[in-house]
Amino acid sequence: MNENSKSLWVVVGDIHDDCRRLAEIPELEEAAGIIVSGDITFDGGVEAADRVMGQIAALGKTVYAQIGNMDKPEVTPWLAEKGWNLHTEVRWLSPSVTVFGIGGSTVTPFNTPSEFTEEEYGAWLSDAWAKAEQSEAAVLISHNPPRDTACDFIPGPNIHVGSQAVRDFIEFAQPALCICGHIHEAKAQEKLGATTVVNPGTLADGGYVLLHLNGGDVRAELKQLP
Repeated sequence: MNENSKSLWVVVGDIHDDCRRLAEIPELEEAAGIIVSGDITFDGGVEAADRVMGQIAALGKTVYAQIGNMDKPEVTPWLAEKGWNLHTEVRWLSPSVTVFGIGGSTVTPFNTPSEFTEEEYGAWLSDAWAKAEQSEAAVLISHNPPRDTACDFIPGPNIHVGSQAVRDFIEFAQPALCICGHIHEAKAQEKLGATTVVNPGTLADGGYVLLHLNGGDVRAELKQLP
């Protein structure tokens, strides 16, 4: 395998206005880029997102990001203007690997700024997959985890709160990876068929994912800062 076909990406999420721990990630220096899976802010708009994303962009890496449910909808067109948006977009990480994103979340009891219906998720995923499936390997970045997995489980009430549309899509399309977030307590990794699903939890708690690319092979490594 040509050494140039190998690369490493750092994936983080649920930043909520505080990205200071990003600089502690030991693999950051060698990373080709940084992907933010959602919740850049805590109920913030463009001004708050600019403060966070400005710090991330200053690290000098390629950056892709999308809204979570806690980011106001106005953040999406702002990210697009910067060339960073991943929500409903497909990007090529290499000649063999695509990444596509679905931000926000399904409806919550908390009336957060960016909530969408299962039908919207299904349509977005279908549209993105028409482009992403042309690659050898595809990586889904979904802020909302797939339903009924370790990655959407809230202990205490013992309930699953992920998206059924995201699960249905994964079961149908079987992308190589799904990296999600949203449910802070559900830091976990599991398989849905051939798809590895990973939720690193919050950046503040030290959770992140290393996305390893090697030609058309991709692998997610769940990591934890001390």
